[in-house]
Amino acid sequence: MSGSQKAVWGWGSGRVPGAAAVLALVAALLLPGAPGAAAADGPTVKLSKSQAGTGGSITVTGTGWRPDTILMLLICGQSLPSTGVTGGTNSCANADGRTVTTGKEGDFSRELPVAEPPQPCPCVVHVATITGPKAEADAVFQVAGHPVEPLPQRVGDGRLAVLGDTRLVGSSGLLTWFGAAPARELVFTVRNIGQAAVKDPVFQVGTSHGVFAPQWQEQQWRGAIKPGGKQRIELPVELAAGAHGDYTVSLKSGGKVLAEQPWGVGRPWGVTLFWILLCLVVPGAVFRIGMAVVERVGPYRANGRHRGLRMPDFAFRLPKPEGSAATGPRAGTASTLPWFAPDTDDPSPTPRAGGGPLPAAPPEGSPTTKGNA
Repeated sequence: MSGSQKAVWGWGSGRVPGAAAVLALVAALLLPGAPGAAAADGPTVKLSKSQAGTGGSITVTGTGWRPDTILMLLICGQSLPSTGVTGGTNSCANADGRTVTTGKEGDFSRELPVAEPPQPCPCVVHVATITGPKAEADAVFQVAGHPVEPLPQRVGDGRLAVLGDTRLVGSSGLLTWFGAAPARELVFTVRNIGQAAVKDPVFQVGTSHGVFAPQWQEQQWRGAIKPGGKQRIELPVELAAGAHGDYTVSLKSGGKVLAEQPWGVGRPWGVTLFWILLCLVVPGAVFRIGMAVVERVGPYRANGRHRGLRMPDFAFRLPKPEGSAATGPRAGTASTLPWFAPDTDDPSPTPRAGGGPLPAAPPEGSPTTKGNA
């Protein structure tokens, strides 16, 4: 090998940096799309068109996102990439938003219909994560025919920072135990680290359950915070009726999340107890109503008390053989049957007026008194 070649490669001269440069060049040629570079740049969003009218559509592509992550795509008004979505999701066309899942390399491509946001432009296509760690990116977009207004000017350049004493204050009442909406007060202290006063700051309070993204609501605090000053602020937080489980309350201002506070909400056992009692009381009430109807409709005695159903009594008597002596009815048998007249077949003597018994009938074939005479 010639000396010039040795000089190029650094061999024989003790220059190790020449070999390191060669190895770096080989790594760059073999691994042009190393994930570390994409992660350093952060997530990005690109649009197929910078302007389109309502009813059309654009293609949104992105790179540098976490793999297998669900993203939300929205067109938002009164926003710029430098300032973020200042009005929160309330300034976005939420009904026409789309979701997409990133691929193994953290990229995606999704068609998004063009819709007018509730706020005037300048507009952006806002892409944010729904699950997992928060990440977002914006791209400038113009909705053709939609009004354009300048962004509201900020008072001075004041900036708020939340100190580390954020907490939730309050307790659940009896109605919450029966399914009423849980409510708390988010208490925190902010410091103005800017050079100008901050007047009537607008905060965004979001509540999230599990892995779902927070649902943001704007709340404005009335007052002014001087430069370098501190202020204790209380903002109400309320969940939906019957909510229970582990929630997270987030505080955001100026497009940045300032604080997060966990909130464990107990199960409304009063609702469960109510349904158990309902399942026991309703069948008992129905049974009692049915028994009252039976008592009302059924037969009654003269004294008003209910008498049960009885089978009718029947009495049977065998016919007497001809010529037998007349005897009275046996014990336990009725004297007559219901289909005979009372005096038809009654062998018992009939008492006369004197109290004595009537004479017996003369035997058959004997002369009567009148005949003897």
